[in-house]
Amino acid sequence: MTELAIARRSLPARAWSAALALWGAFIGVLPHVLHHVGPLAGAALLAGAAGTVLFAAIALAASVPLLLRIYRRFGTWVAPATALAVMAAAFSLSSFVIGPAITGGGESTPQPAGHDAHH
Repeated sequence: MTELAIARRSLPARAWSAALALWGAFIGVLPHVLHHVGPLAGAALLAGAAGTVLFAAIALAASVPLLLRIYRRFGTWVAPATALAVMAAAFSLSSFVIGPAITGGGESTPQPAGHDAHH
């Protein structure tokens, strides 16, 4: 029986990988978190369809270094395409299912009592 010896990576290399993983998580969550700035920065720009497209483009641009690294590691475009599809699915789920469920999207804004009396 043969045993494959795998060299353990150095502490600085593992720390760098952990820092990159944290950065990737931060960049991945950033478009969704910034989406909630909408009420402060203008609902028409950030919370509507234009905001969704804007942050999808930001997420795609931020993921390019990761996608290139995945391509270099696997030597094929299948792995980055799969990662991009997973990212698009997660973004779509967040934008079109979770976000509206949290904010009550699609419901009309309640009018104050007696609002129709003066119309």
